[in-house]
Amino acid sequence: MDCTYLITGGLGFIGSAVVRRIIEAGGRATVLDAQTYAANPAAVEACAGSGRYRFEPGDVRDREKVASVIEACRPDVIMHLAAETHVDRSIDGPAAFIDTNVTGTYQVLEAARAYHETLSGEARDRLRVHHVSTDEVFGSLGVDDPAFTETTRYDPRSPYAASKAASDHLVRAWGETYGLPVVLSNCSNNYGPWQYPEKLIPLMIAKALDGQALPVYGRGENVRDWLHVEDHAEALLLIAARGRTGESYNVGGGVERSNIEVVRAICAALDDRRPQAAPHERLISFVADRPGHDFRYAMNFDRIRTELGWTPRRSFEDGLKDTVDWYLDHEDWWRSVLDRDGGAPRLGLAAASTTGALS
Repeated sequence: MDCTYLITGGLGFIGSAVVRRIIEAGGRATVLDAQTYAANPAAVEACAGSGRYRFEPGDVRDREKVASVIEACRPDVIMHLAAETHVDRSIDGPAAFIDTNVTGTYQVLEAARAYHETLSGEARDRLRVHHVSTDEVFGSLGVDDPAFTETTRYDPRSPYAASKAASDHLVRAWGETYGLPVVLSNCSNNYGPWQYPEKLIPLMIAKALDGQALPVYGRGENVRDWLHVEDHAEALLLIAARGRTGESYNVGGGVERSNIEVVRAICAALDDRRPQAAPHERLISFVADRPGHDFRYAMNFDRIRTELGWTPRRSFEDGLKDTVDWYLDHEDWWRSVLDRDGGAPRLGLAAASTTGALS
């Protein structure tokens, strides 16, 4: 892989998976990361000795910093993953999401545009700016609605989704107006190793291992499409290398599960591995739903499958079991994270209690 990447947010869950794959394939990666609560240097620790990995502390909202890092590494691909991503946190504190996801994206685009204007010939032709987004920009599906496509109308329902929708629009505008060679992707729910234990799967694993209640919103009927992070990383690098400039690509796992199905599957996996604490399902507790909780997401990823030949490699059943095993084997890591941050309660509930959203 003879390519140089700048990965914003490369210490995050998805970003670190991309970085590991780049280094394993022989590429070069520079990571720009603000080292917020969700950053995890341990996830890229193995890359440090390769001689092809470089870390730069910095915030995407700081254009001068972004520009200086771009100038130093002279990337072929700028992959923009730095973002605030947790819906519950966006309900409790939307300002950080607007600041990072909207303003930060603007600053990255402007720094990338200035860099693009300095390039010529093969280097100019090679540059790609790949913006990584979410299925949540499309809103909520009903039970029988067809899956989201790349042309589905945007209809964000949470501060997080709205901030990502805004960033998507900025990226497209910079492509159309300034000729910046952009490509976009929108992914479904990711899971796998190194995920910060506030998201559903690692949160449920951590709480179950401590014998704590497993808080499930509403009746757990909300449906998500699940994608293993390593499959997603593979898709992102393929899109960056071969995706059509100006296009967007949906990336999904093709696996729809309700939240309660996922939690029960986690409980079953833990019953097999920690039978002395079985049945873990006894810990499930239904709590007040969060406001604006989208009912269902589902991704049609025919475009990436047809154009680029990508399909997810892992079944949800195998991927989930492997993920449970990983968290069991890395208990010291996630316990240290929870101890550092004072635990991982479900957020967004204060807003729910004031809106009367109970189901």
